Amino acid sequence: MDYRRIVPFLLLATFVALPLHAGNPVDVGSRRELFVDHHMIESLNGVRLALHHPQPREIALAFDQPWEGLYSGYETVLKDGEMYRLYYRGMPEAKHDLATEVTCVAESSDGVHWTRPELSIYEVQGAKRNNVVLANNRGCHNFAPFLDANPTCPADQRYKALGGTGQPGLLAFVSADGLHWKQLQEDPVITKGAFDSQNNAFWSVSEKVYVCYFRVFRDGKRWIARTTSHDFVHWTDPVDLELGGQPREHLYTNQFDPYLRAPHIYLGFPTRFLPGRRVLTDDEAQRIGTPTRYNYVNDCTDILLASARGGDNFQRTFMEAFIRPGADLQNWTSRANYAARGIVQSGPRELSLYVKHHSGYPSNHVRRYVLRPDGFVSVQAPYTGGELITKSFTFDGVNLALNYATSAVGGLFVEIQTPDGAPTEGFALHDCQEMIGDRIDEVVSWKNGADVSRLAGVPIRLRIVMKDADLYSFRFSARE
Repeated sequence: MDYRRIVPFLLLATFVALPLHAGNPVDVGSRRELFVDHHMIESLNGVRLALHHPQPREIALAFDQPWEGLYSGYETVLKDGEMYRLYYRGMPEAKHDLATEVTCVAESSDGVHWTRPELSIYEVQGAKRNNVVLANNRGCHNFAPFLDANPTCPADQRYKALGGTGQPGLLAFVSADGLHWKQLQEDPVITKGAFDSQNNAFWSVSEKVYVCYFRVFRDGKRWIARTTSHDFVHWTDPVDLELGGQPREHLYTNQFDPYLRAPHIYLGFPTRFLPGRRVLTDDEAQRIGTPTRYNYVNDCTDILLASARGGDNFQRTFMEAFIRPGADLQNWTSRANYAARGIVQSGPRELSLYVKHHSGYPSNHVRRYVLRPDGFVSVQAPYTGGELITKSFTFDGVNLALNYATSAVGGLFVEIQTPDGAPTEGFALHDCQEMIGDRIDEVVSWKNGADVSRLAGVPIRLRIVMKDADLYSFRFSARE
């Protein structure tokens, strides 16, 4: 099909060919790049960034056990081999004490169907047949585990976690199996912060340090700071995340974690907390049994999409909600919408993320949401067409693959250019075979084939011409 049919705006070609400021080329290697920020975008002509909302699915877990209850929360979801695990705080009463708060785990073989293992590690409320992995420890309030990706991590510390609130600070925990935990040392390892939320640590494969994103208060607002460590015990002085040109808001949790398909990009789902913004009438609040504690009826929340790439970098590319409260009135009261930390792949074309709803109600639960891989944000082209031009970069690989979706009439064409906008011989727009359909990892081909290895290490940029299409990500395949 003639590529010119999708670019009636080719009258702009003279403009596009003008040299753009290349700057220092980004080295993407063979990493996957998403469009959750403008890191790889030089210009958007006739196209726009579009936020895609995850779709709700079944209730994954109801907090209906005696040691769980109304105020359970602060969930973490991770995958260890073939096993999915969901960690959370059990808290049946509004009491922050050692006798009330416990850390629990649920397990799944598919990320969809969850069960509670009978671990019999701790006796809780007179019974030992339970799924509690930590008890009688102040770290239980917001225990946040992760699988350590540090290649030098000893086997008996393969799982790590932080937990604790306020003074004196965050405690460090380690485990070989994710079920039997021990406190690494008596003293807290991070002391400068508020910590009264979920405080998320992980090993950064791109920064090659442990990173922790945690709660602070700035200008009377709940905000996010971060600190780093080489040994998980000694941490640097915290650095506040930048505002990124957006207003400061109450961000109750941050939920940052390396994105599983592109771990150099940290994705977070912070809950945006709006104290005093009341939605329910008195009659509605009474009818659904809204808790009277903590002024639940007077506040509301939604969930944002955020990203970071290290340092104080913090991007809220979209200020619109990633997940709205929806029609359920019990999601329109305080602390009712909290995403779990973690994204897992639950199928070849499906990511799962999890959100706690109905906090403070007997129906308190976690619901699963789904999204296509990389499907958080796309470069979206209308029927009339448009184009994306990337910043200049270098790569290492053999083929270029795209994650995209088009209509039956839509399509994409890719041109590899020099940093100043000149088409590269053999990879011009008219050489490219049209890409059409709905593909997660489709290799781009030109008249002479798909092999782009002769351009590896050379600064280039991409011009992607699109019509009625969404482009979610691109990557260069690693060499064999």
